[in-house]
Amino acid sequence: MSLLCALNSMKATHQRRNEILRVFCGIDWAEDHHDVALVDAEGKLVAKRRIGDDAAGFAALLHLLAVAGDGGEEPIPVAIETSRGLLVACLRATGRDVFAINPMAVSRYRDRHSVARKKSDAGDALVLAHILRTDQHAHRPLPADSDLAQAIAVLARAQQDAVWDRTCAHNKLRSLLREYYPGILAAFADKRHGLLRPDARAVLAAASTPRAAAKLTKTQLRALLRRAGRQRGVDAEADRLQAILRADYLHQPQLVEDALGRQALALLRQLTAACANADELAAAVIEHFETHPDAPIITSQPGLGVLTGARVLAEIGDDRSRFGDARALKAYAGSAPVTRASGKSLAVMHRRIKNDRLADAGYLWAFTALTASPGARAHYDRRRQAGDHHAAAQRNLFNRLIGCLHHCLVTGQPYEETIAFPNPQTNQSAAA
Repeated sequence: MSLLCALNSMKATHQRRNEILRVFCGIDWAEDHHDVALVDAEGKLVAKRRIGDDAAGFAALLHLLAVAGDGGEEPIPVAIETSRGLLVACLRATGRDVFAINPMAVSRYRDRHSVARKKSDAGDALVLAHILRTDQHAHRPLPADSDLAQAIAVLARAQQDAVWDRTCAHNKLRSLLREYYPGILAAFADKRHGLLRPDARAVLAAASTPRAAAKLTKTQLRALLRRAGRQRGVDAEADRLQAILRADYLHQPQLVEDALGRQALALLRQLTAACANADELAAAVIEHFETHPDAPIITSQPGLGVLTGARVLAEIGDDRSRFGDARALKAYAGSAPVTRASGKSLAVMHRRIKNDRLADAGYLWAFTALTASPGARAHYDRRRQAGDHHAAAQRNLFNRLIGCLHHCLVTGQPYEETIAFPNPQTNQSAAA
């Protein structure tokens, strides 16, 4: 009887919710216009319209929703295929639930209503509205992150993109220098960051060809090193660079070498701009992240510094209701395995559909934790002894660490090594 009463109660609650949320909105987003469709709880089309991507178009959308019954305690929910842009930001500011539906999922739902494979912007808006009408419980609205968390997300993702651009520019420049300028590569091969170092870029800017580098005097090299910010060992470094740059190397023809030198200078300017962008954005990320209330808990995790911690916060946000449990967060990060079973076939493998930015930050996090946490190191070693390759063991460690982070954020407690890794051997090694 209790089960029957519970089912009746759930059914009544669902009916009351449908009465309140009797209209559902779908928006097919485009660059200069948007198609809007409204359907009721029975699937009937209430209204449809094309609006512009401007303030007038948004006002028309709000009027269309108001006519359909918007403005109550629970505004009409909206489904759209993107989570970014001015339209989404303005919709979220109205206090309504906004659902970002994956375009691939929309394509699958489109086949549910028609097998003719017809497609139109207005039809996609109608499909999005039907998704909310039938399967709203299977989708999550955009998280209610604070403005500070959203600002950190913008800066952290931009800084991560700048780092990737810097790496790309560095690889292009290094590949070009291998064709005609092995001396500059040998000069900084054993130095940390290589050509990314300010002194390496200063020398390359002053002498973009091997012949020009061989003419540099010690006085000129010392001036270049000081201009790049070096303060100690300037004389010894100048002597070392001069000896390497004046050594015997193979050469391209003079005209070809000069042309390659000009190309190298162009790539060097791109690399210098990328380095400046990455450094400037990193400073902005750190400045914003240190003011967030979750920053002390995040940075208390082993291996999570300020910059990497900001990247993690940017992807998981500060809306605690976004992930119901640690398993949901692990699946979102791609650290939890996925099972594929069909008949007698069973395969457990790593996830390929995940938040790539969070997974990238997790790789750095787990790698750094190997030296920052004895428990993390012991966990990694156990996985290796069990037969896991390096990537699998590190992903398993990330899975453990992000579960600890979820617990710490939910409970508001900092990281504790003895609680995260209660293995007695781990505790003994930590005490040693």
